[in-house]
Amino acid sequence: MVDSFEVRAPMQALVVSIRTEIGQVVSPGQTLVILEAMKMEHIVTAEQSGIVERILVRPDGMVAAGDPLMLLRPAEHGEAAVDEDERPSLDQIRADLAEVGERHAFGLDENRPDALAKRRKTGQRSARENITDLIDEGTLVEYGALVIAAQRRRRPIEELIRRTPADGMVAGIGRVNGDVFGDAGTQCVAMSYDYTVLAGTQGTMNHLKKDRMFELAEQRALPVVLFSEGGGGRPGDTDHAIVAGLDCRAFQYFAELSGKVPLVGVNSGRCFAGNAALLGCCDVVIATKASNIGMGGPAMIEGGGLGVFAPEEIGPSASQYRNGVIDVLVDDDAEAVAAAKKYLSYFQGALPDWECADQRLLRSAIPENRLRVYDVRKVIETLADTDSVLELTGGFGPGMVTALARMDGEPVGIIANNPMHLGGAIDGEAADKASNFMRVCSTFGIPLVFLCDTPGFMVGPEAEETGLVKRAAKLFTTGASLNVPFCTIVLRKGYGLGAQSMAGGSFRAPVFTIAWPTGEFGGMGLEGAVKLGFRKELESISDPDARDEMFQQMVDKLYERGKAVNMAAHFEIDAVIDPIESRRWISSAIALR
Repeated sequence: MVDSFEVRAPMQALVVSIRTEIGQVVSPGQTLVILEAMKMEHIVTAEQSGIVERILVRPDGMVAAGDPLMLLRPAEHGEAAVDEDERPSLDQIRADLAEVGERHAFGLDENRPDALAKRRKTGQRSARENITDLIDEGTLVEYGALVIAAQRRRRPIEELIRRTPADGMVAGIGRVNGDVFGDAGTQCVAMSYDYTVLAGTQGTMNHLKKDRMFELAEQRALPVVLFSEGGGGRPGDTDHAIVAGLDCRAFQYFAELSGKVPLVGVNSGRCFAGNAALLGCCDVVIATKASNIGMGGPAMIEGGGLGVFAPEEIGPSASQYRNGVIDVLVDDDAEAVAAAKKYLSYFQGALPDWECADQRLLRSAIPENRLRVYDVRKVIETLADTDSVLELTGGFGPGMVTALARMDGEPVGIIANNPMHLGGAIDGEAADKASNFMRVCSTFGIPLVFLCDTPGFMVGPEAEETGLVKRAAKLFTTGASLNVPFCTIVLRKGYGLGAQSMAGGSFRAPVFTIAWPTGEFGGMGLEGAVKLGFRKELESISDPDARDEMFQQMVDKLYERGKAVNMAAHFEIDAVIDPIESRRWISSAIALR
């Protein structure tokens, strides 16, 4: 017969309760005694089967570590040990978990049918629907879901829970484009104002939530996608002592992210004041045609004594697309999210699988008639990987086309002169547009391809009224500071300072400067050079037909001198190539990263 054994106290503690009695059969893991130490309960369980022989402590008594609690003798063979503790079901929902579930449920779309119906009337998605579309399924972790508006002094807590879920901002971290990049899909911060909660205004608590998400984005180097619809600052929060709230850190924190991580702004509907300020900080602004974006909404305008305006009159999308506020204009929320995912993909690396158009099409892309315009966007689409081009800021600065694309699966930025606007001359808007795009690509390591076809910078009194001098010079300063490989292909015209600005300031600055056979070069446009350089000779010819003939002869002579093959012969450019070789040259430049 095996001797009896003691069950000892693991620590100094107070005996709360004794869960067995003398003669009771206990099994391994069964609770014997509950102790309390430092306000926490500790359960002493049986380590082996046995029969309680003696109980050596009493409730409310103190024990020291190692003190015996009870004496057990081994259960004889055949005696059944009874486990009195019921094991909970794996599917059991305890009361505390049920409470959490109920609180989360208040913010779900299916439990807010009236709010969702309002979105359907305007043809828009809910905040959660947009984020669900953006983030890969099952990867979102939501922050601050149980936050409510800071209005406890004004409204019952039950009403705030029901009507102000997440304080009008859904925010979290999740993976994007996992279907394209697999498990390597990049995590990003996703944030959306909820217009169905207090008109998507910026409340005290959702300001704190923004601060938290912006800090995480910086710490973890995560891109940020911000859905910005909303009415700006909220004056109705009462739970904190605020005079003006100008010590809010959200705008500073978000602005500090610029240049550190990609910032993507998406807007659908009305976006005013503080919401618009955050949207404007983004590297790219994607907006639906139903958007109205302005630094002040109707109330602020009226309050300033500037008149009464409907929201639809303030910053309509067509206007904001023309002036460059909107970079990508889309039809609806679904297209906006698709554009955001495509934009982010360029910052996620190369794609292993790609296709491209038959490059022989490029041989006829530039008309033989040197005065005939063409669509440079078609050139870009043909040159780049199929379906890889995302044009940015297409409504602003029409003399320049800026786009993200891929070559052999690798992301690149493309900057191209547009001969269909001012013959490709670079005006102030075009210069600003190209400079800003160059900065973004350089910051995030995306190589640049310049497609040059310009007679130079735009000239004339009207052009100078736009501040062209500094705007044009910015092309040179930005080009000189590029931290990525870049290359220049001259499609047709490469004249003067404008052409140099399309090559980082000099034809020697890029990894390569090459031309297609249609390339032509000069210190200034050929026709202008003849008119200025041979004015007296031309004026001396009285016969208009003879004068025109002489003019054309001189232009043709300069053209022969400035032809691409002659430029290459003097080694002022690196090569003249068959257009079908362009991708091979570009790939060689990209490989230098």
